Amino acid sequence: MRIARFSIDGTVGFGVVEGEATGDGGLALEVIKGHPFAEFERSGRRVPLSEVRLLPPVLPSKVVAIGRNYREHAREMGNEVPGTPVVFFKPSTSVVGPGDPVVYPSFSGEVHHEAELAVVIGRMCSQVPRERAADVILGYTCANDITARDIQRTEEQWARAKGFDTSCPLGPWVETALDPAAASDLAIMCTVNGEQRQLGRTGEMVRGIEELIVHITQAMTLLPGDVILTGTPAGVGPLNPGDEVAVTIEGIGTLTNKVIKRD
Repeated sequence: MRIARFSIDGTVGFGVVEGEATGDGGLALEVIKGHPFAEFERSGRRVPLSEVRLLPPVLPSKVVAIGRNYREHAREMGNEVPGTPVVFFKPSTSVVGPGDPVVYPSFSGEVHHEAELAVVIGRMCSQVPRERAADVILGYTCANDITARDIQRTEEQWARAKGFDTSCPLGPWVETALDPAAASDLAIMCTVNGEQRQLGRTGEMVRGIEELIVHITQAMTLLPGDVILTGTPAGVGPLNPGDEVAVTIEGIGTLTNKVIKRD
């Protein structure tokens, strides 16, 4: 099931996306009563997806991100795979949705794309054992861990490099039909202005989804709607104002954003 968060006629809600994308649209959204973190009812009201504005599929209290979780990406950055996961945060204010602009930060001259599989948490959880990790997942979405690479090189903490406003596009919706095993073998691609930059598979992750949930929840409680970014494959590269960047993950969808210059 594909669950989207949307706005139409001044109303914000959740809906189930149905159908397949075609040249004339093809996708529709059925509004749900309630929210996806509890039992909900389908309202029967359907609207063409083209008539709504898709918002970030969730509003996380925090985005917990993992660095250097693909060997080839670690290598292209001149690093080794760490002995334990590199964990950092992106604030809730960094989150934007599909179609929203990524604003090039004024303090950076080198901004990169990083296509990532995002895990969306469905229930409050702490100290999760590996065998229960699947139970706390609502689903998966596409993410772009936009990074001010020059700032990352010069500042020991990555708060500004990774956490600036609009640096965490998420979307277009949450796919709930995948289990961790299926989500761990998906093609992931990034294009810039239609040109392929990144292409890999989530199976290349050094540490898998369940292991990451165990590791993170040993230290902190995750809340419904929180997001885990699982790392990026090799091929990261520069973005410039005017570029259109798209992250596509097999079985989930495509997240597209345009980079703009700050006014």
